[in-house]
Amino acid sequence: MTYPPPGGTPDPYQPQQPYGQQPPSYDPTAPYGQDPYASPSSGAPSSGQPYGQQPPYGAPSSGQPYGAPSSGQPYGAPSSGPAGYGQPYQQPYQPVGAPTNTMAILSLVFAFVFPIAGIIMGHVAKKQMRTTGESGDGLATAGLWLSYIFTGLGVLVCIGYVILGVVAFNTSGSTSY
Repeated sequence: MTYPPPGGTPDPYQPQQPYGQQPPSYDPTAPYGQDPYASPSSGAPSSGQPYGQQPPYGAPSSGQPYGAPSSGQPYGAPSSGPAGYGQPYQQPYQPVGAPTNTMAILSLVFAFVFPIAGIIMGHVAKKQMRTTGESGDGLATAGLWLSYIFTGLGVLVCIGYVILGVVAFNTSGSTSY
């Protein structure tokens, strides 16, 4: 077994203390939130550096590891970037539009089910949209158009049945067997 020479080169595998400083003692009874390495005699907390060392040149002095943001943001969070350029990773603004008028939607639905109700709801929806500023004008217009078209087709079908009934009644009464 060999011993290092006294006053010679120190062992590179042993932690070295710069300038003859002694490491502070660990206090396991330190209250939560206080540095357990703080020197109990001075009452002042340590700088957060292990063994009371000063940070090397260019290192952050706030106790943060290298590359950690000093603004309190988590790692990878966007920072303000270079001066004058704003935030580089800001979410785009999504404007919120006015809500769609319910009567306009119902006008379009009832155009296929019961066109007379679709016409009434379409006109009510247009009046409501003028006063409240809601959206859905295109839905109400489409509901009105379809309701008028289906109502017109329904009226034509009814007129056709009446004409066929009159013609059938007249032709059946004029011939005798």
